[in-house]
Amino acid sequence: MTIVRDQAPRARRSGSEEAGWFEQWFGEDYLHIYQHRDEREAEHAIELIASNLAGREIHSVLDLGCGAGRHTKVLFERWWTVGLDLSMALLKLARKESPSAPYVRADMRELPFADESFDLVVNLFTSFGYFEDDREHARVLSRVCAVTQHGGTFVIDFLNAGQVRRELVPYDERVENGITIEQTRTISQDDRFVEKRIRLRGRGKEYIERVRLLSDADLERMLSAAGFDVSKRFGDYNGASWSEDSPRTILFASRR
Repeated sequence: MTIVRDQAPRARRSGSEEAGWFEQWFGEDYLHIYQHRDEREAEHAIELIASNLAGREIHSVLDLGCGAGRHTKVLFERWWTVGLDLSMALLKLARKESPSAPYVRADMRELPFADESFDLVVNLFTSFGYFEDDREHARVLSRVCAVTQHGGTFVIDFLNAGQVRRELVPYDERVENGITIEQTRTISQDDRFVEKRIRLRGRGKEYIERVRLLSDADLERMLSAAGFDVSKRFGDYNGASWSEDSPRTILFASRR
């Protein structure tokens, strides 16, 4: 397998600047806000994956949208794993924390790997649904299918869209490292996205997170169109069956 460690992403816009929010947000300030998501949670998620791959021989893994590498590090302890992300700031931290694991900077719509390179691809902690146009989401899944071996597994860990709509918290604030973080959440007027505006009070900084509200049925339909068959569904990292009230939508899919 050829690994391109830093592939300059081609900017894509669909007429809305918010379509590229992820290019601005995932940096040092993001790490301040989400520092409480630690390795223990990552180990929990990877244990769920490993326990549901019992008997499968795994030689190569792709952690797609790896961020600061907390899942990559745990995966690498079990299997050879490469982490891929667009954020240079997050990859810098990942490489510092886990220097033995290979990391690649690239856009998930343009995966720099040969076809059928991986036995297992994972996309964890809602690292999907960032684009304005669903054709871009379909492109990601198509590329994931291409780099997954026939019979290999793709695991996507996504939000539960119905639960998000019902239990949305419009506003909260907290203090991290002396910084007051204000978060305002709304559902877009077209009901397609959950939008979170993050304001760092006193620092003059504001960011947006905008994630597509894809239901479990939407995800299964898109996975099927890309060339996968969904085989298992979970609602949390403990392995509970998925329901409308589950906090997560975790799907295991096999490449046809």
